[in-house]
Amino acid sequence: MKTRILIVDDHPFVRQGLKAALAGSVEFEVADEASDGEEAVLKARSAKPDIVLLDISLPKKNGFEVLKQLQAEMPHVRILILSTFPEKQYAVRCFANGARGYLTKQSASDELLTALRKIMLGGKYVSASMADLLASVIDADAARPLHERLSDREFQVLCLLGQGQTVSQAAKTLSLSLSTVNTYRAHILKKMNMETTAQLIRYVLDNNLVESPQ
Repeated sequence: MKTRILIVDDHPFVRQGLKAALAGSVEFEVADEASDGEEAVLKARSAKPDIVLLDISLPKKNGFEVLKQLQAEMPHVRILILSTFPEKQYAVRCFANGARGYLTKQSASDELLTALRKIMLGGKYVSASMADLLASVIDADAARPLHERLSDREFQVLCLLGQGQTVSQAAKTLSLSLSTVNTYRAHILKKMNMETTAQLIRYVLDNNLVESPQ
């Protein structure tokens, strides 16, 4: 059986070009196509594709939202991002949210079939130039202090916990619900590769992020 592909792009000529690139393949077939984010989710549910070729810039619901929703609803579906954006930060965000590959539209005609084959074999695909960019991001991220990976609100919660506040106290200080602060705490632990609040407190004190308790 051929691998079923759902093409998602808001430009008809791009969809036509992708269909043409796949037309002669004995491995792949176009199961359906969609022109916006909401339609993409509906077509994915009905067509049950093996791979979704997904543009980032879409009307109604952008590609990042579609990526997250499809990963939540259909984690077995492999998603290959096709974008006009070459910037490294877009690729990093896509992979962090479950994409299996990232291609710029400029390189799609030359690399599409190679990317699809690699993804169907269980791998991930980036072009050589994108791999260099991603490597530089990883190297730079590894050199950064762990707390610099946090959002502003996550950093606030980290510092309050480091001061010895409980989750309930931190929620009151920030005028947030207990569940919201618990969610922030879970995100902080994950981003900082830690398991307990005690580890977070020790990190805060060791890095002088707040005054040590007297």
